[in-house]
Amino acid sequence: RRFPLTFYAGGIGGVTLLATLGFMQHVRALEVEGWKYIFITVVFLLCASQLAVALMNWLSTLVVKPRLLPRLDYTAGIPADHRTMVVVPTMLTSARGVDRLLETLEIHYLANRDPHLHFALLTDFRDAPAEVQPPDHALLQRARAGVETLNRKYAPAAQNLFFLLHRPRRWNPGEDLWMGYERKRGKLAEFNALLRGGAQDRFSEVVGDTAILPAIKYVITLDTDTQLPREAARQLVGTMAHRLNHPEFDADRGIVTEGYGILQPRVGVSLPSSRRSWFVRLFGGEAGIDPYTRAVSDVYQDVFLEGSFIGKGIYDVDAFERAMAGRFPENTVLSHDLLEACHARSALVSDVEFYEEYPSRYNVDIDRRHRWIRGDWQATQWLMPRVPGADARRIANPLSGLSQWKLFDNLRRSLVPMALLLFVLGNWLLLPALSALGTLLLLTILGFTGLLSSLTNGFSKPADLPWAMHLRSVAAAGVRQLGQIFLTLAFLPYDAFISLDAIGRTLLRVLVTHKRLRPRRLLPHDVDRAGRRTSERRDGRRAPTRATSPRVAAAGLLARGPVDRLVDQPAHRIGDSGFDGAATDLSAPHRAQDLVFFRDLRHRRGELATAG
Repeated sequence: RRFPLTFYAGGIGGVTLLATLGFMQHVRALEVEGWKYIFITVVFLLCASQLAVALMNWLSTLVVKPRLLPRLDYTAGIPADHRTMVVVPTMLTSARGVDRLLETLEIHYLANRDPHLHFALLTDFRDAPAEVQPPDHALLQRARAGVETLNRKYAPAAQNLFFLLHRPRRWNPGEDLWMGYERKRGKLAEFNALLRGGAQDRFSEVVGDTAILPAIKYVITLDTDTQLPREAARQLVGTMAHRLNHPEFDADRGIVTEGYGILQPRVGVSLPSSRRSWFVRLFGGEAGIDPYTRAVSDVYQDVFLEGSFIGKGIYDVDAFERAMAGRFPENTVLSHDLLEACHARSALVSDVEFYEEYPSRYNVDIDRRHRWIRGDWQATQWLMPRVPGADARRIANPLSGLSQWKLFDNLRRSLVPMALLLFVLGNWLLLPALSALGTLLLLTILGFTGLLSSLTNGFSKPADLPWAMHLRSVAAAGVRQLGQIFLTLAFLPYDAFISLDAIGRTLLRVLVTHKRLRPRRLLPHDVDRAGRRTSERRDGRRAPTRATSPRVAAAGLLARGPVDRLVDQPAHRIGDSGFDGAATDLSAPHRAQDLVFFRDLRHRRGELATAG
């Protein structure tokens, strides 16, 4: 722990260099020279780096013992001086989408009731060629009426439990359209300014009593499809409020250097979506397969005591604003979450978990990967000694070596699919004598660490688990890893094309056109449960979707409910009639409260014929 970056990055560099030198000796023995020798060496260097990173991640989990962040016990309630707002930055796109947003907000509240916890929708309209579109007024009034109804239902006296903060479209010359200023980043930045007395004119519609806004100390930000489990908000606030986690600001560099301005919980795949397709079964359940929705890796938190931010978590308003004020020029930052974590310092709260639906189809997953790669390459400016500021002037780069390593590693990862494909083609077409060895090396790069993990897990049986059940679990994990390797090989050409396309588009726009640097985002409401893009009729209504069985409807209810599990043990079971409270280990009052909660949801949603 004394020199973590030297241990981690040095280990990756050492393994990469040793593997490359060994490969070079073998190639030289075959008398390969000239451009072929240089080409195959550079390509293998990138391929070997992927194996080196995987090996160091695996080794780090063995030699470094994880440590939980200290936390204050707020089970009795959040103190008044730690008042917190749960916000959902999103867009108003359809009447159905507005209804789902309101329902999600209500479920967040029902799972996390506290007098000092508030809930808000931060909304924009969809990008448009004109400032005002025909459906705008109806959508905004629907959202306003829904938030007012929630306040009347749960806070009739104060009217400060639920909020709607809506921004009008603004003209963006870089995109040649009307849109919400800087989208999600802009929503949060202007919301933070509003909390501290500014940005009064940035929101055209405000619903809720704003008198409590200056007292908000922490903000929990969620994506539209993120599930906030029961009592998770109190746990995050208690962790952020602990004295050992308080952010300490370096005035000279303008960043948080000790403590944390952001806390990122683990993000797991919701139970219903985990069985939606074979694609989810293969990729959705493996930690580390998707670094963006799995908080990059627990390795960063365990080795460096500093994690990454993926856009859903809790942040200290004052520390976040102080670290981020005047940092980014307009229309140049697509993926802002990692950069925010680098400036405000983030930690992974590994014992608190949010849930999301994993993309059930490959085409949906590859679309978002395309966007992530574009964002990674736009952030290359923060690897330079001087970086752009908000006024377009260059300032000294304040980021630490670890932060710059994270940015660099994202670039390296985006090049790996192309390197793997070129390595295979180069061996088979240019160097036939290396074709067999090249294929073996490719399989080693893709599967060696998985084999090591399976062997390690096979010999580390928990004391209270029978050997038969343990071996069955290890075998299932091994089969899943083989499926991942097979699909990775099958999709490798298209993965390489997507990476090349994303990198090429980004470099062209950053260096030449300076246009369309912001995403035209596909919203969760625009994707149905099978991962397909839903079409809209000309009258603005959604096309009908396939009906679901009562069992699937019950699972879908829990997917959008406050929790997938209310206790640590798998104590619930879902039957045709829905939730079975008798299967829980909760106390009688809590069990009765949960049964009333789920019964009320069923009656309101009308998804089940019986109340269970």
